[in-house]
Amino acid sequence: MPSQTLKYAYFPGCVAQGACRELYQSTAVLTQALGIELVELKKAACCGSGTYKEDSKLLEDTVNARNIALAEELNLPLLTHCSTCQGVIGQVDERLKDAQQTNPVYIDQINELLTQQGCLPYRGSTEVKHLLWALVTDYGMEALQERVSRQLSGLKCAAFYGCYLLRAQKSIPFDDRFHPESMETVFRTIGATPIYYRGRTQCCGWPISSYATEQSFHMAGKHLEEAIAAGADCMVTPCPLCHLNLDSRQPEVERVIGRKLGLPVLHLPQLVALAVGISPKQLGLDRHIISTRPLLAKLGLA
Repeated sequence: MPSQTLKYAYFPGCVAQGACRELYQSTAVLTQALGIELVELKKAACCGSGTYKEDSKLLEDTVNARNIALAEELNLPLLTHCSTCQGVIGQVDERLKDAQQTNPVYIDQINELLTQQGCLPYRGSTEVKHLLWALVTDYGMEALQERVSRQLSGLKCAAFYGCYLLRAQKSIPFDDRFHPESMETVFRTIGATPIYYRGRTQCCGWPISSYATEQSFHMAGKHLEEAIAAGADCMVTPCPLCHLNLDSRQPEVERVIGRKLGLPVLHLPQLVALAVGISPKQLGLDRHIISTRPLLAKLGLA
């Protein structure tokens, strides 16, 4: 265990409370098992998933300055389990911290808007951190290994980082933006075997799915095919939007590419929670569109 209790202001995002409820569920169960305290930001607003700035950068910055200010009020880092939320809120935080030095008038404009709505001002006093990085850098792999009660030996896991987690911000101090290893480090720690393939850091296709659906599904299908060809038993993602395109829409992807895939796609906290002894039912593994039973059977859990 870490030397002191880890505590975060928790920003679950929208998708984990709706279409990917199993992510919300598995994050709660995992953090409780690891002794990590989450203070959910009930008053937080949707980050916008990159769409607000299409209308107004000021809108995106103000909405997310408010989200960050809610964490600052608690004197806690803001934690999310959504790569898209990490990318958007992290990018806003990065931009506003720069503006505090280079464009204080803009910060004053944002804080005036927040004050008009009865909100606290943005101070730039905290950080935005994805659950993946909290596990690797704050909790630590040695402490995580001590909690492993179910080695995932023989399970071949293909990480799908996606794009927002790695490249929305100018820099990330926790991993290499183009050659990341954080997820593979976690896999090895819990006994699983990392599978490498070309598309693991590329876009899943979700951002274009509403207006270029066929192209989106071809993108998702290519990544799934590559992971299967590399020998993966499952794909694991830190982003619920990637999960929607890779799991929930996999049957539609199969129709577009003309090939059966059937590759289970797990949320990162589901995989880690399995290793620390939590039951598949508690993790919502029965909610997936692509059955997780073959994966669970390989672990002797089905």
